[in-house]
Amino acid sequence: MFARVLGLGAILAFSLGGATAQGAPEGQHHKAKGAQKKAKGTHKHKKGKEVAAPAASVVHRAPAPVVPDAPLELHLDLHREKLANGLRVVIDVDHSSPTIALSVVYDVGSRDEERGRSGFAHLFEHMMFQGSRNVPKGDHFQLVLGHGGFANGTTNADRTLYYETLPENELALGLWLEADRMRSLDVSQANFENQRKVVEEEYRMRVSNAAYAPSGIRLQELVFQGYWPYEHDPIGSMADLDAAKLDWVQAFHRSHYGPNDAVLVVAGDVTPDAVMGLVHKYFDDIPKITVAPYQNASLPEQTSPRTAVVKDEHARAAAVLMGWAVPPGGSPDHYALDVLARILADGESSRLHQLLVRDRSLALHVDAETWQRRGPDLFRVHATLRGGAKPAEVERLVEGEIKALAARGPSDAELLKARRQISSGLLLGLAPNLARARRLGELELYFGDPKRLEGEIGRYVAVTRDDVKRAAAKYLDPVRRTVVETYPAEVDLEVAASKSARPAKTESAPHAAPAPGKKHTDKKKHKKP
Repeated sequence: MFARVLGLGAILAFSLGGATAQGAPEGQHHKAKGAQKKAKGTHKHKKGKEVAAPAASVVHRAPAPVVPDAPLELHLDLHREKLANGLRVVIDVDHSSPTIALSVVYDVGSRDEERGRSGFAHLFEHMMFQGSRNVPKGDHFQLVLGHGGFANGTTNADRTLYYETLPENELALGLWLEADRMRSLDVSQANFENQRKVVEEEYRMRVSNAAYAPSGIRLQELVFQGYWPYEHDPIGSMADLDAAKLDWVQAFHRSHYGPNDAVLVVAGDVTPDAVMGLVHKYFDDIPKITVAPYQNASLPEQTSPRTAVVKDEHARAAAVLMGWAVPPGGSPDHYALDVLARILADGESSRLHQLLVRDRSLALHVDAETWQRRGPDLFRVHATLRGGAKPAEVERLVEGEIKALAARGPSDAELLKARRQISSGLLLGLAPNLARARRLGELELYFGDPKRLEGEIGRYVAVTRDDVKRAAAKYLDPVRRTVVETYPAEVDLEVAASKSARPAKTESAPHAAPAPGKKHTDKKKHKKP
């Protein structure tokens, strides 16, 4: 076996000519589905429309000759710097398009929140667009859009990320905007109250009135039971936000949103000297903040299966969610679990689609995924059932396929297919400047090594049949399994629970955001690595 080294100019050519991408992993979630959706655990502003970057410069290139199973090595022109105030800077030079992408990744997510003060990281995703010393409220978006770009932000359990894409001649504008809000965000009572109402409306839209959303939250709570960083959802508790005081919010901001708790990435048509000249100009005088070391806890060992039944008035079909706690994203066994998810439920030839959708007609749709978290991660299987299908039968069949993989491993054809899907998905997904900027920032933040990105494909190609067998047997054991069954409102839950051998006790999905002062325990994040 040999490795082919691909620069960015060859990425799109390979993806268009060499394989069909099933969708690229987006940082936090490695998805195994026929069609890629926005990653879970991510909150996204809806202002600022994304415009596809022109690809004419590479579309006309001949596809790079590729040996199907050769471990492809992506070559990036990377440069790293660190300012005196602690800001880490990563520069990714790519002259194939006269555009740039900037991202600023802050080392703060919902895992950093205290009990009783959940939702603050997500709140600040919104607050960061509410104005700073030299940028009035709303002008950040308008300045970027008015100069031919777009801007947005996302929050998950592990980090908060803000980004812009712009023409290459607007680099100074993007850096100045990010520096101004890092230095002087307006955390006022008026902005806080305004954005608290925005988050509550988002909760109503994405949790209270979204089918299956409460079940996803419940699965997360049960899988990570006793592990607060991931037991609660990034969107937070509305009761916690209702009770929040301005000085709590200001203290949270002072503790996390400074240069020594952030990574700045610039990717695209730039030169390192030009970038660093502007970075020094705009960021050097931003003072450090006091950052307390992250106090990680250990996930309590699960010693018996966990189950829940949820009644959901917005669901039109029953559904089954199955989850297991697995090692962190980027760990050796996690690559095997990503491959396993592909084999189980990526595309119409996958095991679970063939079994549940085509052969048995028990499910309308099935998928499997990992969440790519920097702490203990989640392996999740989700099946939406056909009318009359019994959840218990679906669960039994899913477990049967997992046991078969644990006993015999995948076939050569399945392993080859998974490698091709992951390789093509990664290559196509990394073609835009923004995708690389986001992922490089996360790798610098999580591992202190953005160059890890160059070896990602090789790590997946190195996964063997025995690796998949071992991962399935070790981590997807029935004892460590959590199951959440969802039923439409018209279903008799007593009957459904007895047929599924589940406890009769059920949980109702929330209908609306709770009134101020009322306790509400359901939390929802919405969906990217």
